[in-house]
Amino acid sequence: MPSDLVESAPAKVNLTLRVLGRRADGYHDIESLAAFADVGDRLALTPGDALTLTVVGPSAAQTGAEADNLVTKAARALAARIPGLCAGAFRLQKNLPVAAGLGGGSADAAAALRLLAKANKLAPDDPRLRDAARATGADVPVCLDPRARLMRGIGEILSAPLPLPRLHALLVNPGVAVPTKLVFSGWRPSANPIRALDSTADFAVPKMQNEEQLLDWLASEANDLEVSAIALEPAIAEVLASLRAATGCRLARMSGSGATCFALFASAAETAAAGQTLRTQFPDWWISETVLG
Repeated sequence: MPSDLVESAPAKVNLTLRVLGRRADGYHDIESLAAFADVGDRLALTPGDALTLTVVGPSAAQTGAEADNLVTKAARALAARIPGLCAGAFRLQKNLPVAAGLGGGSADAAAALRLLAKANKLAPDDPRLRDAARATGADVPVCLDPRARLMRGIGEILSAPLPLPRLHALLVNPGVAVPTKLVFSGWRPSANPIRALDSTADFAVPKMQNEEQLLDWLASEANDLEVSAIALEPAIAEVLASLRAATGCRLARMSGSGATCFALFASAAETAAAGQTLRTQFPDWWISETVLG
């Protein structure tokens, strides 16, 4: 990708996602453990006066109009906070499926903010970057510094980075796009709702210093949007069943609002074997071996 500046935009995987309740503004309070994969999109910036975006790659056709892309939205949000901001020509290599529960658009937007910070000699912790991230989308703040964290609120309340053990994972998307708004609309509160907390001081970080502790805790958690997402796209249930039947699968769950699901394995070899089996059975599915951390 010919450019002066390049950033990766790693996929965000919600290892857990609890919906705490519907807010008065129509959004939902959540609690989620988000980790980041070693696969994702890639964004380049050639600094200049005009803001432009070119999208290439396997998912380019599904990204929609340039004006609606979160890359340009993030750039405009930062420019509104920094008069005279140097922008330029962005080139996005879109590898991740779109509307897939992997935070791809948010990761792209966060990468755009990091690139603009470099081009304009802004400090990585400049508060205007965080403000622009919040203005761009609920998942953009956690993607701005892509390290595992607990998320609260609508995604803007973040814990300190968590040193998770590396997890071998298989990501699978059945080739369907699930609109986040519709999935949340179909969510129904449980009989025992979890209390929404609104401060980073309230984070009770579970013990996850090693893989077994983390897996035990993950097994006690859930993704509260799975039922709603499956009602919209039954193919998600087929993905989960296929992952859970894979040899060596330790945990399988949907990420975010779907439709991508993940399965955790003990080794890269087991992950690769499961991926090969599923590619043979379901050649139209998007399947990617990765490491989460």
